[in-house]
Order: sequence, then C-alpha cells, then structure tokens
Amino acid sequence: MTTVRVHRWDEIALEKITEMISQKIVTGEREMLAQIYLKRGALVPMHSHESEQMTYILQGALKVVVDGEEMTVREGEVLHIPSHTPHQAEALEDTFELDVFSPIRMDWLPGDV
Repeated sequence: MTTVRVHRWDEIALEKITEMISQKIVTGEREMLAQIYLKRGALVPMHSHESEQMTYILQGALKVVVDGEEMTVREGEVLHIPSHTPHQAEALEDTFELDVFSPIRMDWLPGDV
C-alpha cells in the first residue's frame, strides 16, 4: 500500500554528479522527478535508458542531440525523449531543468540498486 507524502525540494540534499552537474531527485513507485542543475558548458554524454523522459527547461538552454537530430531547447519548453532513444545534451548557459522519468531510473538510486 502506498502512502501519500509531501516532498520539499529545500529539504532534499543536492547531489553533485560532476563539477558541472548536480541534481535532486524524488521517486515514487513508477515515476521519478529530478531537478537538474547544469553549468554552462556541461556535457551529458550520449546515452539511452529504458525510461521515457520529459525535460522541462525552467532556466537556460540546452543543445541536445536526440536519435541523431540536433536541436536547442530553451526556457519554457519541454523535450520528450521516448524509451531507449539515444540522446546527449550540452548546457549553452547555466541551466535549471525538471526531468520526469517513467519507469524510475534505478541507476540513479542510492547504492545503484
């Protein structure tokens, strides 16, 4: 049985992924919500995963390559990346984004569950 819970971003520890990328995550049973902070020039290398991904740019801009197609995603825009689709991103400026993943990214959970 699932319990209703309120999460407060300001109470979630900021996890440093690299010198250029940090994140905060909240997970449910089938969805994951992540705040991602990328410094200008940060590069997320080409990768793919089972999770479908929605990326909402709250501030900044990303140059992304999705399945071989290059595009720029800016503040106020949402990028949808289907499951198993190769993609990469480069921060064109300091960027703050909100990502939704379903199913959750197991590789992002503590202890790499």
